[in-house]
Amino acid sequence: MDWMVDALLGAALGVALWLRPWRMLPPEGPPWPWLAWCAMLPLLWSADRLAHSALVQPLPGACLLVLMAGWPLTVLGMAAAALGAAALGLLGWDEAAQRALWLGLLPATLTVGFGAAARRWLPGHLMVYILVRGFFATLAADSLAGALALAVNGGPVGLGSDALLLGRWLTAWGDAIITGMLTAVFVAFRPGWLATYSDRLYLPR
Repeated sequence: MDWMVDALLGAALGVALWLRPWRMLPPEGPPWPWLAWCAMLPLLWSADRLAHSALVQPLPGACLLVLMAGWPLTVLGMAAAALGAAALGLLGWDEAAQRALWLGLLPATLTVGFGAAARRWLPGHLMVYILVRGFFATLAADSLAGALALAVNGGPVGLGSDALLLGRWLTAWGDAIITGMLTAVFVAFRPGWLATYSDRLYLPR
């Protein structure tokens, strides 16, 4: 299974590099919230290790990064976060790769799909972007990724799957609330910090 995780992460990283997303960055570099959130990911992904409790679930954080930076830059940021978590000793190398897939790549990719569906079938409006892309897409992506990770890898010894699934669902709600609130703040005050937002698409004409 480790080779499959490495293959998926390697393929995603290759696609992200091929797209050369840094061409879209402003001359002064990426906005500081992108970098701050990337720097937080090693800690968010290691919450259970830092708390010394298997019941405490790591916070994905990938969906907010997708809204701020887009999918290709998010993949590059997640690779750096996984390496940072492993280098700091918060996670082993194999565990860091696992979390980069289940907490990073999969939720990020799912939220891109949900966002594309929202743009296709829902009206262009600020509240659609904030509530659907910021909140509900994050909740659905995190919940689905957490359930798939449990189905594929199982849970820690001595911890029932029902309790673990409930913990991941509650964590998905927390991540969705954070993402939704920050999305609303950014749309109102700093829309330039959201690479996926455009007045042309979401402000009513």
